[in-house]
Amino acid sequence: MATISAKIFKHHKKADGTYNVKICIYHKDERRYIHTNHYLIGKQLTPKLKIKDKFIADLVERQLIDYRKTVSELGIKLRSFSAEALKNYLQDKDADIDFIAFCESHIQRTKLEGREGTANNHRKIKNSLIDYFKRKVISISEINSAMLFAYEGYLKSERKMERINQLGKTVVTIRPPLGEMGIHNHMRDLRTLFNEARDFYNNEDLEFHRIKHYPFKKYKLSRVPLTKKRNNSIEEVLLIRDCVTEPGSRAELAKELYILSFLTCGMNAVDLYNCTKDNILNGRINYNRTKTKRKRRDNAFISIKIVEEARPLLIKYIDKLRKRYSTCRNLDSALSKGMKEICKKTGLAGVTFYWARYTFANLARNSCRMSKDDVLLAMNHVDMASRMVDVYIERDWKIVDEVQLKVVQLYREAGTALSANF
Repeated sequence: MATISAKIFKHHKKADGTYNVKICIYHKDERRYIHTNHYLIGKQLTPKLKIKDKFIADLVERQLIDYRKTVSELGIKLRSFSAEALKNYLQDKDADIDFIAFCESHIQRTKLEGREGTANNHRKIKNSLIDYFKRKVISISEINSAMLFAYEGYLKSERKMERINQLGKTVVTIRPPLGEMGIHNHMRDLRTLFNEARDFYNNEDLEFHRIKHYPFKKYKLSRVPLTKKRNNSIEEVLLIRDCVTEPGSRAELAKELYILSFLTCGMNAVDLYNCTKDNILNGRINYNRTKTKRKRRDNAFISIKIVEEARPLLIKYIDKLRKRYSTCRNLDSALSKGMKEICKKTGLAGVTFYWARYTFANLARNSCRMSKDDVLLAMNHVDMASRMVDVYIERDWKIVDEVQLKVVQLYREAGTALSANF
């Protein structure tokens, strides 16, 4: 059984002559102490360092009663607590949670895990909340259903954003209203952050809930809207490939990495960024897809054959991207700007680097008539409906090779036909 008492120690006398009142928790033959906000001088204490000041004594007694009541309510669950855990439980149970501070620490953890894209998305949510509330400290209790409905309205309007640039100057930009997909993705990421906070601060096993409310029970995310076309025809792929660009420019980078991604079954930018010579073995690229490797038991491993057209591009960029760009976020920015230049040169509209992945999948299914299951395998996706089947069936990379070869043959034939017309 834990005991809770107030203690004042003679040897803890401060330089200003005051003593701090501490709460002593004695549990499992160990003592832990919680500092209080009460500091007393000698005349407020008895010779045996007991509290003589009635006002302070009453305040301390109320705190002791509250802590003892909390311990009693734990019942049999108290056995699961160490003295340190019990101290933290009592100390934190009524403490407010700064959601922005949590978001920042979570973003840093996500970056350390190598999930730059997710960290960047969550950083946008954090900054947007600061813009909305116009302050950098936001209680978790302020993230409620009423706020979410109002916040959605805010995102649907034109918004002013203030940011500090690299020179330390404040830059004000006006952001246009978010569209249907933008709203969905933004609120989805906010829900993810809120769920992460609940997982971090709540202990379901001990029925300890610092975050007791769940605003997303009342506020429901809208269905994912149908996306507009985000893939190219094979003729447009060749148009991008043959676009004339300045050597070493962002346009050249975007063009060549788009083609490299297309030839490697839609390899993501972050995986190209992280790819080293160690990932190359027996003419194949072997890697774990960054986006999903922590969500899957197979760590999202895939093996892709290096086709002839991809080899010079791999040689040019492997182990080079991390030297050229300090983070994958910087690479993404360069690719975005480079693809905009490509669009201007080719007359294409809205094409991004990620279209290479959609293009590969669409051509594999619609032009090459490969099965959806085989396309999913080549794209390193998991079909939720057949996940149990995957437990029994070993992966056969020859299937991936077949899907890849069909698309590459289409690419080659279109290139040959294009050359014949000149």
